[in-house]
Amino acid sequence: MPHFVIDCSENILTIQQPEKIILEVHQTAVNTGLFDESDIKVRLNPFKEHYLVGGKQGDFIHVFGNIMEGRSINQKAGLSKNIISKLKEMFPLVKFIAININDFEKATYCNKAMV
Repeated sequence: MPHFVIDCSENILTIQQPEKIILEVHQTAVNTGLFDESDIKVRLNPFKEHYLVGGKQGDFIHVFGNIMEGRSINQKAGLSKNIISKLKEMFPLVKFIAININDFEKATYCNKAMV
């Protein structure tokens, strides 16, 4: 169920291979123990143009985490810090690395298997 969508500047992909970035975010989420590994989805969206960071085009990484409601604030904060720590280790020269975690509501979530 958890979805991690990584937006980044395209130059990020010259520093690390896309597959490695996706795998590290996936494994970091697994290591939290909050999710079943088979439920974790990670996607990467590189931006070549049409973006600004601090008023100019510069390297950035932002992870949008969407998870099913029910985790505590501390669990979500730990998840955020673990993913950012891993990305900071992988990209020590990138100034802008961030994440936010949003909750899906169980009552309004639907997927193909539920219909």
